[in-house]
Amino acid sequence: MQFHQAPIAHVSHVDLKVTDLQRAIAFYKQILGFQVLNQEASTVQLTADSETALLTLHALDQPNEKSRRTAGLYHYAILLPTRSDLADFIKHISAQNVPIGASDHLVSESIYFSDPNGNGIEVYADRDPSEWNWQNGQVDMAVDPIDAGEILKHASKSGWQGLPSNTLMGHIHLHVADLNETKQFYTDGLGMEAVCRLGEQALFIADGHYHHHIGINVWNGVGAPPTADDSPGLKFYTIQLGSDEQKQTVLKQLDNINADMTEENGETVATDPSGNRIRLVV
Repeated sequence: MQFHQAPIAHVSHVDLKVTDLQRAIAFYKQILGFQVLNQEASTVQLTADSETALLTLHALDQPNEKSRRTAGLYHYAILLPTRSDLADFIKHISAQNVPIGASDHLVSESIYFSDPNGNGIEVYADRDPSEWNWQNGQVDMAVDPIDAGEILKHASKSGWQGLPSNTLMGHIHLHVADLNETKQFYTDGLGMEAVCRLGEQALFIADGHYHHHIGINVWNGVGAPPTADDSPGLKFYTIQLGSDEQKQTVLKQLDNINADMTEENGETVATDPSGNRIRLVV
């Protein structure tokens, strides 16, 4: 929780485009245990605590099939409060006939899968920050196999009961067209720090000494075009800033690097160099 509240800038909400809203709602309720907070004809807000929306799904009117080689969403990541919650989720999803992957990132343990439209999802639990290894402002991360047997020892007697009320949007990971150009947007523009780099392939960015609030990679190819507006994928995501003063600083920094910014419904929306759109809120 400490890395996802003021004054730390963090990802608080994700908006996705889907082709079949009812199918998506059923998936997110059954597989992830979201609750419906608010539903309209073409949108639905999903929540873990019955009060705050973490995810909004938008139905496409006339969807086109998504290209596999674009910039845009790699995955968004749901942060569970404890390792016990992750153990309960692993037992639950293993019974749902959903293909999954898994990784031990040293700082966290994660399960990966996709929704019916191929939108990537990570469900993870952090290790205690005292166990993270930092050297010269860089945190050690890896892609190791998880020890599922050890994790499952922490499963609760009650089992998976849906997302715990204090579940958070932990981070987002994006396909981008150019690693260094996008890094400038997030560091010089949004004022975050690059905390881990995997060669020329991927970069992890954070505020407040977290292991990452945003990941970026060029695994879909350098120069990958943006995801089309009428294709499933990321519509935009929200970064919550710590104060009005911080927001004004960020807007000035974004202006200094000539970032694309617009006002939409009274809110500032910035677009990174790969076409990923970000709502900036306080």
